[in-house]
Amino acid sequence: MKVLILFSTRDGQTREIAAALASEMKEQALDVDMVNMHRAEAIDWQSYDGVVIGASIRYGRFHSSLDSFVKKHQQSLKQLPGAFYSVNLVARKPEKCTPQTNSYTRKFLLNSPWQPDRCAVFAGALRYPRYKWYDRVMIRLIMKMTGGETDTSKEVVYTDWQQVASFAREIAQLVRK
Repeated sequence: MKVLILFSTRDGQTREIAAALASEMKEQALDVDMVNMHRAEAIDWQSYDGVVIGASIRYGRFHSSLDSFVKKHQQSLKQLPGAFYSVNLVARKPEKCTPQTNSYTRKFLLNSPWQPDRCAVFAGALRYPRYKWYDRVMIRLIMKMTGGETDTSKEVVYTDWQQVASFAREIAQLVRK
């Protein structure tokens, strides 16, 4: 059985999560293809038994390509068991880390023509030294307002890797049904 993992990332954490999902699924005896959604060309949907889409939030929004991709491929997506995961810094807070309590994920699901069978929200990573000046200043301001890390010399990974592994096992079960 083969799973396609598509991801939309800005600073790389969504890709790292996709790689962790792929690794865990391979341990579950699944074949996995990982593709950057921004570079996805023609997809042979019939080669896959399941699909996972992951996307990150920046300044309160998913990349516009997420909506475009889902609308363009909605019929193919609806034919496969599917999962979606969102990556954002708001999810570092326990009360904001589920699809029901994370406003970005909830809004996406309410407006999307594709309704995945499984959904998760993962806390992302704060990578101040890698950001451009403007992003570093703006993200620091947002973190200050929300009680987060403001030391711009630091990188902090908030992702719960056990949660990621558990989600991968859920997806493997879903695909095998």
